[in-house]
Amino acid sequence: MSDKELASAIYSDRICFNYSDFLSASCKKRWSFVDAIYGVLPIFGMVTRKSAHSLQATDEHLKELALQIISTQVSDEINIARLITLAEQQHINRFDIQLPYPLSEQQLDSIQQEYRKPVDLTQQVDLLCVSIPEQSH
Repeated sequence: MSDKELASAIYSDRICFNYSDFLSASCKKRWSFVDAIYGVLPIFGMVTRKSAHSLQATDEHLKELALQIISTQVSDEINIARLITLAEQQHINRFDIQLPYPLSEQQLDSIQQEYRKPVDLTQQVDLLCVSIPEQSH
């Protein structure tokens, strides 16, 4: 899968993650034991792996980290909450997620409960716009 397909196009100041492509790449990935641990306990991977020192994380670095935390073994809501957590850790407070289908209000509520911090989620058909308020950093 090409870099363009996987991630994340940068549109002005916003990154757009293609969620379907991440799931597809996750299915094809050959998992090591450490990758499997990170997939089950992503917070472990997020805390122990190097984080970006600059405010602007690179596209490639984001793709690599996202592939470590996205899993077909958990719900879409959990995966999206993990992406939001990753973005927050990389000091990205506004980004979009291209979804294969629009989410229900119940799914949006589940994402907010899973993330456990204030987050603004706006849906435009199958595009989820995420905005993390500054005070949550």
